[in-house]
Amino acid sequence: MQKAIVRVICAIGRSGQMGLDGRLPWEGNRSPDYKADVARFFDITRGHVLAAGPRTIASVPDFARADRELFVLRSSMDPEATLARFSGRVVFIGGGPPVWDAYARFVSHWDITRLPYDGPADRWFDPRWLQAGGSRS
Repeated sequence: MQKAIVRVICAIGRSGQMGLDGRLPWEGNRSPDYKADVARFFDITRGHVLAAGPRTIASVPDFARADRELFVLRSSMDPEATLARFSGRVVFIGGGPPVWDAYARFVSHWDITRLPYDGPADRWFDPRWLQAGGSRS
């Protein structure tokens, strides 16, 4: 049985900022860097599985729902059993720190965009996730 190919695509600010009050700290910024990052996210995840927490899945706009499979992750789910549901598929794990704490060990590819944001945050990218070690696919 083939395993799922587990990836993450995310954006961080200049100092690793990722979240503020349950949102992206730069949410609503319409400058070209931010618009390009959102477009790239939807382009790269197209045709694949996006597995994330309920808030992240709820934030996916209607136009993007038809061309990717959305799957809601819950903290009670076993990551290994959850990923086994998507054998042979590319699964992008989204949702931020609590989710990546649970799934980082399975991630084979981290696609991180650094944005020019340098403001406040209450969630930060943890470089230990990169060392958690998914198997190469």
